[in-house]
Formats: sequence, C-alpha cells, structure tokens
Amino acid sequence: QVQLVESGGGLVQAGGSLRVSCVASGLTFTRYTMGWFRQAPGKEREFVAAISWGGSSPYYTDSVKGRFAISRDNAKNTVFLQMNSLKPEDTATYYCAADSMIARAMAQAPVDYWGKGTLVTVSS
Repeated sequence: QVQLVESGGGLVQAGGSLRVSCVASGLTFTRYTMGWFRQAPGKEREFVAAISWGGSSPYYTDSVKGRFAISRDNAKNTVFLQMNSLKPEDTATYYCAADSMIARAMAQAPVDYWGKGTLVTVSS
C-alpha cells in the first residue's frame, strides 16, 4: 500500500521561508517522479513542482520559479519543497504526489498517488 505523508506546514509571515517534506512508503522510490501540488480555498488543485527519480531537471510552475526549490533524498524516501519569499497567495494545502511519468508531464497528466496534504498559511 502506497503512502505519502506530508509534514512541515504551518503559519509564516510574508517574505518568510518554510520547508515541507513528504515521506513515501510502499513503492520503489527511485522509480518515481515526485511532485508537489497545492489547493487554495475555493480554487482547484494546481501543480507546483516535480523532480525526476535522479533529481535532475526539476520542473516548476511559473509563479514559484526562483522562490521554491524541490529536492529529494532517495536514501530516506523523502521529497522536500523549500519555499522562500513566501506571499499570501501561496497560502494553500500542499499535496505530495508520485507517478512514474517524467517531471514535466506531472504538470498536466493525472497522478497515480497522493498524500493527504499539509496546510501552509502565509500572513500579510
């Protein structure tokens, strides 16, 4: 049974930083692209970032480029999202995702596995 468990969400002031993590189990981690999505209140879930199994060529949505960084530790089955220069519009529940597709494709294609999410709130 695949499980993706996010952690690290919380309340931060605008301009601050936060790192969220996701630990995966029940799958061969190195065979999967890992990604992050977010869903703000009243809005649809949107793609944020993805990273391939080897960690090369991470892919980001335009609104977070230069502010967010996705990384992974294959030895610990963990993917991270470092979020800097946070804005109130980054407030959302952040979901971890896993799929065997390439990183760029995760922005548009259905994803196999999802976590339950961790809430990030950015105050102005």
